[in-house]
Amino acid sequence: MTLKKYKPYLISIAIPLAVGVLSAFFSMKGMAYFQTVNKPWFQPPNIAFPIVWTILYTLMGISAARIWKSNDAKKKRALKTYGLQLIVNFFWSIIFFGIHQYFLGFLWLILLIGLVIKMIRDFSQLDLKAAKLQIPYLLWCCFAAVLNFSIWKLNR
Repeated sequence: MTLKKYKPYLISIAIPLAVGVLSAFFSMKGMAYFQTVNKPWFQPPNIAFPIVWTILYTLMGISAARIWKSNDAKKKRALKTYGLQLIVNFFWSIIFFGIHQYFLGFLWLILLIGLVIKMIRDFSQLDLKAAKLQIPYLLWCCFAAVLNFSIWKLNR
C-alpha cells in the first residue's frame, strides 16, 4: 500500500483535528474559569472530552475523505456544508469557554446541529457509510446542547 492511497484520509483527518486544537487554544483561558461554574449531575469528567472529540474528529475526517474521493458532482456542495459546520464547530468553544456566553453557545449548538443534519443528508446522497460515520458526531452535539443548556440554566 502506498502513501498516495491514504493521503486523502490523512489530510481529511488532520483538518478537523487542527480545527479542534486551534479552537481549544483560543478558548484555553476561559477553560480555567469554567472549572468554577455550576454543572449538572450528568457532566462527564474532563478527561472524556479530548478523548471523545479525537474520536469524533477522526470519524469526521474519514467520512469527509470518502466524499472527497467521490466523482459525483454533488460532492462540492456536500464538502461546503462540511466546511461550514467545521467553522461553526470551531467558534462554539470560543463562545462557550472563551467569552462565557452560555445561552449564545446553546443557540450556536442548535445551528451546528442543523448543519450536521444537512451534512449527513448531503453525504448520504453520495456515500451512505460516510453519512453514518457522522451520526456519533450528531449525537454528541445533541448531548452537548443539553449539557450547554443545563449549564446556562444553573449559572444565570
